[in-house]
Amino acid sequence: MASRLRSDLAAATSRDPAARSRLETALTYPGLHALWAYRCAHWLWEQRLGFLARVVSSLARSLTGVDIHPAASIGERLFIDHATGVVIGETTNIGDDVTIYQGVTLGGTSLAHEKRHPTIGNRVTIGAGAKILGPITIGDDSRVGANSVVVQSVPENSVVVGIPGRIIARSRTATSATLDGDNDELVPDPVGLSLESLFERVHELEEQIGSRGHSREIRPSQSGIWSGDDFSI
Repeated sequence: MASRLRSDLAAATSRDPAARSRLETALTYPGLHALWAYRCAHWLWEQRLGFLARVVSSLARSLTGVDIHPAASIGERLFIDHATGVVIGETTNIGDDVTIYQGVTLGGTSLAHEKRHPTIGNRVTIGAGAKILGPITIGDDSRVGANSVVVQSVPENSVVVGIPGRIIARSRTATSATLDGDNDELVPDPVGLSLESLFERVHELEEQIGSRGHSREIRPSQSGIWSGDDFSI
């Protein structure tokens, strides 16, 4: 247990550029405190001391803002940066060297007593506010963009962004460039793409009307309802 706690401390110190010493990290990082509390609660859970385990996790949640169920399985060197608002469900499995930012939810989509939370591979990075829901798998070395909602499994070495989450890259190089700001054009704008598609369609309709000798604008009927093949609202 002691060696694992030291490993968690070393991971937090090495992965946060703002960390200046291990002592500072050990005393002031709520994500690390939440992880240490989970380690203790998980040990109690394995000893069939479920009530005590839940008490420890409840105290940790009130002190750190991080809710980790003691039955979850978490590997080595997890780093929870900024920590606040992180939720990790009961049947979650997290691999080694994973980084989680604030506001992340690893949640379930079922009330059944079965595997209902995600499995996170090794060396995965999950951006702030992301929601990964259901018994899906995020492959090794993948990255989940901030505020993404992921409800389907993701292969290894992927970058997934958006609502719902979509894979936009399958290489480590593209991953780093996309989420670290070195190459912003790799990150899609779903709203912008939708508007662009809509404008293109409107332009096509205007050309069709013009070719028929009409010059009127496209407007709804007097009832205010669009009709026809292109508008069925």
